[in-house]
Amino acid sequence: MQTELEVSQRRACCVLDQNRCTQRYTPRTPDDEGKLIASMHEIIRAHPSYGYRFVWAKLHQSGWRVNRKRVYRLWKREGLKVPQKRVKKRRLGTSANGITRRKASGKNDVWAFDFIFDRTSNGRSIKWLSVVDEFTRECLALEVSRSMGSGDVIDVLSELMAIRGVPRHVRCDNGPEFIAQALRHWLELSGVTTLYIEPASPWQNGYAESFHSRLRDELLNTEVFERLKEAKELATAWRLDYNHHRPHSSLGYMTPATFAASLSPPPAEAAPQPASGTAKETSMVILS
Repeated sequence: MQTELEVSQRRACCVLDQNRCTQRYTPRTPDDEGKLIASMHEIIRAHPSYGYRFVWAKLHQSGWRVNRKRVYRLWKREGLKVPQKRVKKRRLGTSANGITRRKASGKNDVWAFDFIFDRTSNGRSIKWLSVVDEFTRECLALEVSRSMGSGDVIDVLSELMAIRGVPRHVRCDNGPEFIAQALRHWLELSGVTTLYIEPASPWQNGYAESFHSRLRDELLNTEVFERLKEAKELATAWRLDYNHHRPHSSLGYMTPATFAASLSPPPAEAAPQPASGTAKETSMVILS
């Protein structure tokens, strides 16, 4: 029950020991708030899976000087949220080649690669091969094809090694394309150690799995691929955006390319060279 008393504002504030200016304060909306909210919505439309921290980082990239608390306040006021996913907890594997026991110590120390699958609009399957530098989080390659075997994996790795240098290790699962004799022999000739994880233990290749989660969430689940050529073009564009524009939380919200550029160059040493010859030639050497 409310009771109105006929007293002045001065008397009421005196009784409540409250400053009179609090009764006359009118909130002022910053002049740039409308533009800021529009920029936030633009980022969210382009990246629906981003939370407010990633939105804040993207705003900083585009020149906004805004406090993260303000972004969070506007995020809540606009009713924005990221759908929560229920993730099953798994027991960590015991393989010595898993990420918990054999961590990357620098750039080009460990490359992780794996396959992920999707379909074009006509129902035909397409296969994606990703190669990730575990230390810098860069996506080194994102190849798309209807089908890929060990020979295609050799061609992709050979091109990467010619451009970036030979890694010390590669980490992958026990898929038939990765345990093929041709690939194992070629990696041995190139001086690369293979870190095979335990069967049915994808968490031991966690960097590749985490990258595939981002890839599926931000590209595969948001685009309808009409043709294979369209999938290849979108894969190239997404990989460049991931490396050069997408902030990475584990890198202090730096982009992978910026983080890689900030690293001091490794000491000069005689690095191994990738084995020469195509995948077909390599297979012929093994079978002879």
